Amino acid sequence: MCGIVGIVGHYPVNQVIYDALTVLQHRGQDAAGIVTVDGDAFRLRKANGLVKDVFEIKHMHRLQGTNGIGHVRYPTAGSSSASEAQPFYVNSPFGITLAHNGNLTNADELKDAMRSMRRHINTTSDSELMLNVLAHELQMIPGQQLTSDDIFSAVRNLHRQVRGAYAAVALVVGQGMLAFRDPNGIRPLVLGRKETERGTEYMVASESVALDAVGFTRMRDVAPGEAIFIDFEGQLFTQQCADSPQYAPCIFEFVYFARPDSMLDGISVYASRVNMGRKLGAKIAREWEDHDIDVVIPIPETSCDIALQIANELELPYRQGFVKNRYIGRTFIMPGQNERKKSVRRKLNPISDEFKGKNVLLVDDSIVRGTTSQQIIDMARESGAKKVYFASAAPEIRFPNVYGIDMPSPNELIGYGRDVEEIRELIGADGLIFQDLPDLEAAVREGNEGIQHFETSVFNGRYVTNDVDQAYLDRLNASRNDIAKTQRDAEQGTNLEIHNVCHP
Repeated sequence: MCGIVGIVGHYPVNQVIYDALTVLQHRGQDAAGIVTVDGDAFRLRKANGLVKDVFEIKHMHRLQGTNGIGHVRYPTAGSSSASEAQPFYVNSPFGITLAHNGNLTNADELKDAMRSMRRHINTTSDSELMLNVLAHELQMIPGQQLTSDDIFSAVRNLHRQVRGAYAAVALVVGQGMLAFRDPNGIRPLVLGRKETERGTEYMVASESVALDAVGFTRMRDVAPGEAIFIDFEGQLFTQQCADSPQYAPCIFEFVYFARPDSMLDGISVYASRVNMGRKLGAKIAREWEDHDIDVVIPIPETSCDIALQIANELELPYRQGFVKNRYIGRTFIMPGQNERKKSVRRKLNPISDEFKGKNVLLVDDSIVRGTTSQQIIDMARESGAKKVYFASAAPEIRFPNVYGIDMPSPNELIGYGRDVEEIRELIGADGLIFQDLPDLEAAVREGNEGIQHFETSVFNGRYVTNDVDQAYLDRLNASRNDIAKTQRDAEQGTNLEIHNVCHP
């Protein structure tokens, strides 16, 4: 999962993109990058690290221009090497730079196609493949000035070649900014605008909260399969470019990834989490009618709104039993299982008085690998809890994710091949309960009844792109498990930095 930003403006955009990326930092903490267009040249800075560490004053001074895109990276496909930080660029045609959130399911096929077209791919990133597909399609268009119809034709052809999940934003030197979303709308993309003395500025971002933070007004979500082109004169063009688009947004955005103050596909993330708590609370009351729970405690922060609603449903006290160190990254999106394990106790510290002598219900948004849940349950017991019950706002995660969430290996998922009782024993809880998938979908759908389907493959193994088989999952596991990533990073090194890229 990554975060992307793009702006076509009338004033320098370096600081605005920087600020927007800091708001999207929760979507990726591995690397960050910004590209601006300065005349006929790209100005690029990207490196491993948090936004605040990647961009120093000297870099910001170099990022001149009133148009730009930005990216925060969370590695799934490819490695976590700095060489794979985004945005990527190609020199021909025109000069194109692109940032992408998602994962392509036919990357091997695309790599072969690009090789046959004599397009060189420098990295293992599927985002660079997408950039080259787009570049090839634009190169087929004659002339030095592209029309909006030319742009949309290129995106239409891209949709026919590329499969998987993708929300992308690109800059084309001398032309404008292009943003587009996959035909299933798996990954989110939001469009906003701001009126200035010099005219209207436009912005796209992974979440609406990025628009809010820099003074843009949310217009709407980019539709599945839709492309938006804004030329550097500020004219906005839109067109549906997919043959058979359908809404199937990733439901895990609402469970975990997105900030609660965001609106995605017309749905309030906060409201959806409140609904999750209401439905899970009703299930607990129904199935654990004779429970002896004394207090409900969230595992901060994503589950706080969920846990509060559960406490209301059960008419139990709600307490903050853990203090979070906000200077430790989100453990789920840290590359490497060892880093995740080491970070849990540095990230959370229990307040012993809230546990001592009590039967506690811990609430989390989900259970993925189970190591975090196990350590937190141990911490509750060490703090004096008599019994520790555990509730997950999401169903059991039993299948790999292929659309940009780092759940590549079934063997790394605690829910794979195990029932609830076996999972309970492994994490050491006195009781364990999961949200039912129909209830989770209903909780999110309340915000937008027009969305009939969600991408829920991690729970039920149904992949909406209809191109995922066991052979693909086996290849994915071999290339994306923790061991493979560590080996790949060691081979590639992590010291590549690029500052300025000029085009004639």
